Amino acid sequence: MVTLSQVREELQLCKRPLFLFDDDADGLASFLLLYKHINEGKGMPVKHAGGVDETFLRKVKEYEPDKVFILDIPNVSQGFLDEVKVPVIWIDHHPPQKRSKVIYYNPLLEDPDTHKPTSWICYEIVKENLWIAMTGIIGDWTFPEKLASQFRQEFAELLPEEVSSPDEALFTTQVGLLAKIFNFVLKGNQSSFRKCIAVLTRINDPYEILNRTTPQGTFIYKKFEEMNKTYTDLWESAKKNVDESLIVFSYKGELSFTSELSNELLFRNPGKVIIVAREKSGHMRSSLRSPKGISIRDALNKIMPVFNARGGGHENACGTSIEVVVWQDFISEMKRELNL
Repeated sequence: MVTLSQVREELQLCKRPLFLFDDDADGLASFLLLYKHINEGKGMPVKHAGGVDETFLRKVKEYEPDKVFILDIPNVSQGFLDEVKVPVIWIDHHPPQKRSKVIYYNPLLEDPDTHKPTSWICYEIVKENLWIAMTGIIGDWTFPEKLASQFRQEFAELLPEEVSSPDEALFTTQVGLLAKIFNFVLKGNQSSFRKCIAVLTRINDPYEILNRTTPQGTFIYKKFEEMNKTYTDLWESAKKNVDESLIVFSYKGELSFTSELSNELLFRNPGKVIIVAREKSGHMRSSLRSPKGISIRDALNKIMPVFNARGGGHENACGTSIEVVVWQDFISEMKRELNL
């Protein structure tokens, strides 16, 4: 069993790491925590639906890292691991995978009932920059009481005492706004999000962003505002699509807001199942959410083979890609499987 101490040692003994991380608040926070601890390396968000596979070998060859860290990615192909000639450290919190030639840390291997976002794990490794960790943790719909208490000692106004649940924290507090900002600055063209990632590595406290107290913070907030205009328009349409027990919303566009829209729809409509999809290249790229007591993952896993789909995730939060031509059949089958 790989330990946090082993992962910490791997991090501290590298000089040129490549960080591949999920393109959401949890993944970005995980990268920032590790990067800022050693101030070395390069970060790259993984936007590929299949996770990290052989297509990323070119990036490894170009950068020539001494180690590769994979953060918050549910799937890494054995083909990728076989070809990389330097140590690979994979830190994740999705359902465990069996792979060789990798240093794999996943808390679910020790406790199958735990829910510990990757940013929380990375904070346990570095023990610094709690504000970054809490941004990723809240962004991943998790609320650890002990860390929240520690966070409030320094940033009380960002997480009021009366807030005690992850959804409240995500949609009603300033640390929740930070999570939204982290998500949104990863959107857009490659040049834009790469610059945002670089700027974030130079930000030292949340007020630089929230209060625009530095040029770096102002830059990040401006990028967020640009993305938020598109999100607000989509939200106005999405919130009208309320059914008795299932909310389905789809749209066309270059920017993906399916995860953010599905999370907010779930918060605003407790007890309902949510499916939000973006149509692109003949596929409906979807985010699915369900309230506690309804496993959207179990339903999705049963249905995906029928439609030759791919996807997965957590019990109450999943993603999948379905061909447009079978989209309505997929929705009907989900309703049947969930008894909705």
